[in-house]
Amino acid sequence: MKIAFIGLGNMGGGMAANLVKAGHEVHAFDLAEAALAAARAAGCTTFASARDACAEAEAVVSMLPNGAIVKQVYWDTVIGHAPEGAILMDCSTIDVATAREVIAVSEAHGYQMVDAPVSGGIAAAAAGTLTFMVGGSEEAFARAEPILAAMGKAVIHAGGPGTGQAAKICNNMLLAIHMIGTCEAFAMAEKLGLDPQTFYDIASVSSGQCWSMTSYCPVPGVGPKSPADNGYQGGFAAGLMLKDLKLAMEAAAAVGAKVPLGDHARAIYEDFARENATVDFSGIIREL
Repeated sequence: MKIAFIGLGNMGGGMAANLVKAGHEVHAFDLAEAALAAARAAGCTTFASARDACAEAEAVVSMLPNGAIVKQVYWDTVIGHAPEGAILMDCSTIDVATAREVIAVSEAHGYQMVDAPVSGGIAAAAAGTLTFMVGGSEEAFARAEPILAAMGKAVIHAGGPGTGQAAKICNNMLLAIHMIGTCEAFAMAEKLGLDPQTFYDIASVSSGQCWSMTSYCPVPGVGPKSPADNGYQGGFAAGLMLKDLKLAMEAAAAVGAKVPLGDHARAIYEDFARENATVDFSGIIREL
């Protein structure tokens, strides 16, 4: 299948490479020449514009920084330039309202489209083990699912348009809360005289167990290898976690949801990201 891929950053580059590995013909575009060079090395065919990349595509996948850019790309370069009948998949993490608007406009122009944000980070994007949370019609999901499966370990239909984004921001709000709590617990345990490994051995099989502890431990040398073992580099940047928390707070305000812990997590990451935006979000333990 000919697939246009727009946005070849830390996540998109690995995702596009996995589509090539799955046997697809990937027509790639990014504004950065270094990203285009990496895509060519991975077997993609690169183009000078997103319109050119979309011209013969049977499917379009995008991975972009924010909702405003998603709207610009779809308005200016995808809708009306990708062939009629192409399936459109936006894997960016953006606000629910924008996701629904872009899908509605795309459908009005005869396309099927899903919002399909991901969980898993840079390593999972490269390894093809992402989780996709997909919003859209049953028909659009059925067409998108085999393409997304080439880039991930799980592709889950969340519901109608925008529900993929809703699942992503709720999940990441919970992740932020868990990570802060995990960091607080390890910091407190150490001050109380507990060895970090001993505390891990106890808590990881007790009621305090969570993914932030057993799969992504914020303490170097404890648990499976994580960004903590690499100076808190790689993984999921604190600045991106802050972006997702802000989206979660906007969504909560729009529907009247009470999220006091989510809002407190946003404030904590806002302070941390001022000088540590590129540091992995588990690096918040340094502040505790």
